[in-house]
Amino acid sequence: MTDICFLSARELRAALGARDVSAREVVEAHLRRIERVNPEVNAVVTLVAEQALADAAAADERAARGAELPPLHGIPVAHKDTHETAGIRTTFGSPLHADYVPRRDELVIERMRAAGVITLGKTNVPEFAAGSHTFNPVFGATRNPYDPARSAGGSSGGAAAALACGMHPLADGSDLGGSLRNPASFCNVVGFRPSTGRVPSWPAPLGWTGLGTAGPMARTVADAALLLSVLAGPDPRSPIALDEPGEVFARPLDRDVRGLRVAWSPDLGGLPVEPEVAQVVEASARVLADLGCAVERACPDFSGADEAFRILRAWQFAVTFGPLLETSRDRLKESIVWNTEEGLRLSGTDVGRAEVLRTELFHRVREFFGRYDFLLLPVSQVPPFDAALEYPSRVAGVEMETYLDWMRSAYYVTVTGSPALSVPAGFTPGGLPVGLQIVGPHRADFAVLQLGHAFEQATQVAQKHPEVAV
Repeated sequence: MTDICFLSARELRAALGARDVSAREVVEAHLRRIERVNPEVNAVVTLVAEQALADAAAADERAARGAELPPLHGIPVAHKDTHETAGIRTTFGSPLHADYVPRRDELVIERMRAAGVITLGKTNVPEFAAGSHTFNPVFGATRNPYDPARSAGGSSGGAAAALACGMHPLADGSDLGGSLRNPASFCNVVGFRPSTGRVPSWPAPLGWTGLGTAGPMARTVADAALLLSVLAGPDPRSPIALDEPGEVFARPLDRDVRGLRVAWSPDLGGLPVEPEVAQVVEASARVLADLGCAVERACPDFSGADEAFRILRAWQFAVTFGPLLETSRDRLKESIVWNTEEGLRLSGTDVGRAEVLRTELFHRVREFFGRYDFLLLPVSQVPPFDAALEYPSRVAGVEMETYLDWMRSAYYVTVTGSPALSVPAGFTPGGLPVGLQIVGPHRADFAVLQLGHAFEQATQVAQKHPEVAV
């Protein structure tokens, strides 16, 4: 066997099922990798090694008895530190929760553990997952594996960096404004934001909104689909959960892509995008043309996406963090305070207007996908930036006024409710990863994964691992 830590999750599961390797051996290998590499990148911030080894021993005992093994039997995972894990510290990257230990798992963790995942610990996040750069006052910054002076993205930045370094083969993440996609792009891994309702959320005080969602991350598209097969599916605790069972995503992703109608845009109709990022998107369009797709430069009208997202995000911040402004304002980072205050200033009319804009955008994008099957876009408008910054102050010469401005290429897509995949697509001349964003019609999640798989197989960009992990 090659290095256990860089086997795909599917390969690892097959080896575990055939008993070519034990769960304990797999966990021990990943713990050694974390011990060796994590100090360079600061991706895993809480480690439960003894618990993981005990769970691995129990998994091996089940296999020895000949019991039926679950789909993710023996696969080690460190969970995003905003996902609550029973008995394991969950800090949300905030000093307000530095010692918080939940009593129960939230839904996505519940499903992963039931599927046989072995929990290694938790991965780093920005404070309360606010922003697409992973740093916080509890654990500090997560570094990009391809250049430790650069950002690993966020908010699932610890998860992405850990994947890139072979610390675990699968990761759970979440995405409001790009938090599955941006770190995947920055770290040369796969991040998938599912259609609204595909992965149910619980507990969720705003259970009807659907602006944010949990989703899978992995080093391959097939592995992301495998994890989605466990995360997806209906749950009575989520009022917007889709009825389709998750098992459909465990199917093979192979597909003849010839004749598919693919639109591409380097800038979503006029956003500032760094040239080295736009060039990767254009080259990616050529790859799909060479595979036989009918490729054309085109883009839907994203009018209203910016206003709708900012209003709805601010409203959610007001609901979530408004009470904390009164009790703990001085212990919240400035961006959270600003975004929450923006929400507290909103009226009911403002929120209503945002919902109208969001609905109008949904229908324009729906009609666009009547002419095209898929849309190719940049994931992020910039390559990985200086980790000492909170966010890039300029993009392609244009000033960024807030910590949100540089994420528009991701959050415009959020507002549409469409499934969106970040797949490794290339590198800048300086060796920094750049991902391609593949967007499909609402609920066409499997088709998006199929196209991403075809692109991945044609390019093999994901096979370039960072030197720190070799």
